Amino acid sequence: MQDQFFYGHGKLLLSGEYFVMDGALAIALPTTVGQSMKVKYRQSYQPVLNWKSIDHTGKVWFESNYEFWHFNPIKNQENAKQDFVHQILKAVRLQNPHFLRDDLDVFVETKIEFPLEWGLGSSSTFLYNVAQWAYVSPFELLNKTIGGSGYDIACAQAMGPIKFQKLDNKPQWENITFNPSFRDQLYFVYLGQKQSSEKEVKKYNQTNIQGKNSIVTEISQLSMEMVSCQSLNIFNKILKTHEDIISSSLKYEKVKDKFFGDFWGEVKSLGAWGGDFALVTSDRTPSETRDYFNERGFSTLIPFTEIVRYDPFSQLKT
Repeated sequence: MQDQFFYGHGKLLLSGEYFVMDGALAIALPTTVGQSMKVKYRQSYQPVLNWKSIDHTGKVWFESNYEFWHFNPIKNQENAKQDFVHQILKAVRLQNPHFLRDDLDVFVETKIEFPLEWGLGSSSTFLYNVAQWAYVSPFELLNKTIGGSGYDIACAQAMGPIKFQKLDNKPQWENITFNPSFRDQLYFVYLGQKQSSEKEVKKYNQTNIQGKNSIVTEISQLSMEMVSCQSLNIFNKILKTHEDIISSSLKYEKVKDKFFGDFWGEVKSLGAWGGDFALVTSDRTPSETRDYFNERGFSTLIPFTEIVRYDPFSQLKT
């Protein structure tokens, strides 16, 4: 068999957060960094799956071998990553019984382009790549394993910003033009407290939320207002309203109140609140903005224009 190559883009969830799982319209942004997967084959009488994962620095951070009958590791490392790969491959085999049935040694090498702790989709890009390799639905694979809305799977294959919504429990998304005139005044700050999406999903599903349907409607409206907005002042008001809704309904402390109470712009949590990245707006110079966060111990501040992926064939607003 010929060598194969697969690639999935990382993700940032601009709006919708937890309520995307209940049908809220969300705006999601694929990133310029993601995860690749190379697959090579070699004839063998005792086939083995050889797995190697490389981090953004080029260092091998995980390596293991698996047999093909049940995808059990040949040498048990009692490692969470080893078990994760095992569970995903077993789920794939249930979707495609013909997956990896030939007398071939298989060599898989994954490479992630961002620090693992950033939470930009190390699991979702992995799921997407494996699903493409095995000719199965990445959304079904997600549902059978770690769960979630699926916006991150949509981002993995998107060429640019998308609007995403679950309707009748089925994911629907389409490309949008989200390239505001104030894009140079938008940043993403890394909070340094990686969250488990799987745990956050379970926690949300177990929470009794009053007026959930009206909240879903409000958030959907705010998502569309974000897309059409061309004024930073109005955009700030939309972000603040969105933060207020999530904070009051889930009893979560807003990230600005927690860390950046004296900041002149707005700060909005993204995805699972409390960790990973937050969106920052600033009408001051990049150096002044960066100095503010550096002084408070938040040294990773990435301009919007450097991390958000756009379709190279679309005509961007200027």
